[in-house]
Amino acid sequence: MLPPSCFIRNPSPTFLPWEWKSPGSRGGCSRGTTSSVLLSSPSQRPVRCALLGAGFAGLSVAWHLLQHSSKELRVCIDIYDEVGIGGGASGVSGGLLHPYSPKAAKLLWRGAECWKESLNLLSIAEAAWHSRESTSETQEFDQELNGFIVRRGGILRPAMDIKNLNVLNDNCLASCRIEPIDKDTAQSLVPKLCVPFNTAFYMPKAVNIHSQRYLQALFLACENLVKELSTSGFGGTKLCLHKKSVNKLLELQGEYDAVIICLGAKADMLPELSGRLPLRTCRGVIAHLQLPDNIGEDYSDHSPSILSDAWLAIQGPRSLYMGSTWEWKSRNYLPNVSAEEATKALQELLPKASAIYPGIKDWTFAGARAGLRAMPPLTPHGSLPLLGCINDLVGGNHTCKYWLFGGLGSRGLLYHGLLGKLIAQAVLLGNEDLIPSELTSWRRKSNS
Repeated sequence: MLPPSCFIRNPSPTFLPWEWKSPGSRGGCSRGTTSSVLLSSPSQRPVRCALLGAGFAGLSVAWHLLQHSSKELRVCIDIYDEVGIGGGASGVSGGLLHPYSPKAAKLLWRGAECWKESLNLLSIAEAAWHSRESTSETQEFDQELNGFIVRRGGILRPAMDIKNLNVLNDNCLASCRIEPIDKDTAQSLVPKLCVPFNTAFYMPKAVNIHSQRYLQALFLACENLVKELSTSGFGGTKLCLHKKSVNKLLELQGEYDAVIICLGAKADMLPELSGRLPLRTCRGVIAHLQLPDNIGEDYSDHSPSILSDAWLAIQGPRSLYMGSTWEWKSRNYLPNVSAEEATKALQELLPKASAIYPGIKDWTFAGARAGLRAMPPLTPHGSLPLLGCINDLVGGNHTCKYWLFGGLGSRGLLYHGLLGKLIAQAVLLGNEDLIPSELTSWRRKSNS
């Protein structure tokens, strides 16, 4: 685990460098204005932001807050996560990244933009990791990250029913196309693959992310950016990771200019938000399987992962993750999996996986991990995350201070890049209009 890193925290509790041109109703964000914030002067102290959560959402927001700050609007960011980087559901994600809905075989909401922004963050994280300097502080980190961050083997999905055959090629991206392939071609990519309808859909540009390594590397990229900003005239820009939890939002009252909640399912555990967010919780178990040494390899280093009712995220020729289960309404967010829970997960997942890849019977169980997903509500645009200013939910008289970025569900990797960028820009300018209305409509419904 990367040791806690802190770039000198500003201890001043002085509040609010911003002057609001036209505050919204009920203490919310200003809307309908082209410039919501007036900066007092270039010598203004940095804007202080608290980020709750160090998963996909939190680290994307941190990167974009740093990237989009200016000399006049510098930021000091405190990240709070009791476990540390990637300690929640994001860190145990299967890591299959593609811009499509597997069941409907169509692009997801703003799939092209989401795909582009996610790939950009992946490139940033990889570059930071490959250019790192090995020091005594990173030796333990080096050992944990001895492997890939992004595996570029593509993703393969066999057609399992007639509905799967109706692929909407008109919606394909040039950068991540779905290629219909026949059984022989599919089995040349994955030996022993079952292709019952003689057709599979191959996404050669889709990728498999090692989520924990990626998040650690993205945090490293944020640290590097702070150093770069500090040496190029952006003095006062700071970043600090605190391995501690925030039990109440009002604990932060008066200390920060913006508080962005990126806690996933744990957001509902904050007393100010408990029972007020339209989120469903779902615990998912992921099994780690390995191929015994006495059995020949089926997978090459370049073979694709498999997307089906039970997906297989390939880690290498002899290692894969299989997932995942869906335990609705769970409140168990601990990553540890008991022997009983692991057995139950295998009983559920193995039949689904073997229907696609019969060779899975040769692999042995090597462990399991779990995460508690925060599943968003269904909208006319699909199941979309929840974004926006939540001063009205927190209560009291505030300027535009409290923000939510939650409900990434099972598509956190796809959505986190673009949505982290949108909410970071909205926070810096204090203007919720920068966030698409379909992502903020949940709050208006909850207030009606």
